[in-house]
Amino acid sequence: MKYNRVLLKLSGESLMGDQQFGIDEKRLKEYVEQIHEVAQMGIQVGIVIGGGNIFRGLSGTAQGVDRVKGDQMGMLATVINSLALSSGLSAVGQRNHVYTAVRMEPIGEFYSKWEAIQSLDRGEVVIIAGGTGNPFFTTDSASALRGIELEVDVMLKGTRVDGVYTADPEKDPTATKFKAISFDELYERGLKVMDLTAATLCKENNLPIVVFDMDTAGNLKKVVTGDDIGTLVHV
Repeated sequence: MKYNRVLLKLSGESLMGDQQFGIDEKRLKEYVEQIHEVAQMGIQVGIVIGGGNIFRGLSGTAQGVDRVKGDQMGMLATVINSLALSSGLSAVGQRNHVYTAVRMEPIGEFYSKWEAIQSLDRGEVVIIAGGTGNPFFTTDSASALRGIELEVDVMLKGTRVDGVYTADPEKDPTATKFKAISFDELYERGLKVMDLTAATLCKENNLPIVVFDMDTAGNLKKVVTGDDIGTLVHV
């Protein structure tokens, strides 16, 4: 096994599937099956999920919503997605635990590094909702922060693209994929793999990132067992 403990970052938008809004049940089921598969292999899995399928703070700000309230609305959107993921995992018999970055018992337990690690050690999938609990920070930053706190081996950024490219492959057909790339080169090339706060946190704490296509069934297992897919971002 290549990794023993991982932090999986999922985007809220990916949960929409082919819909324009909300949660696509088919996509949710596919994610649940992949997560359950690797958890049953004994790999400890922490998850941070975005909320862009429901509400995005910056978009709300553009429409006149106060930025802090908009980000708080986005945090609540991540809680909705986390509960959906938790429900799906429970339905297939996968034990899991939802933690929230702001207090909202009984919806989830207030996040604590030590409690979350105990959950991982018990074989539970740990889902951490609410971002960092602070406005102006993205769920990418929350993923980096929680990954470092939980002492994971790697952050796995599940996207709809199969890695990091020289340009957006959906817009530029000449874009080529990196097998591996350093954090410094990400900066130099201006590639938007994740925001600078998150990338800096990972770089300074030597937390590698693998960007891979989560929408292809079986890819999560391939990544954690060391198959050569996706792009490794390293120090």
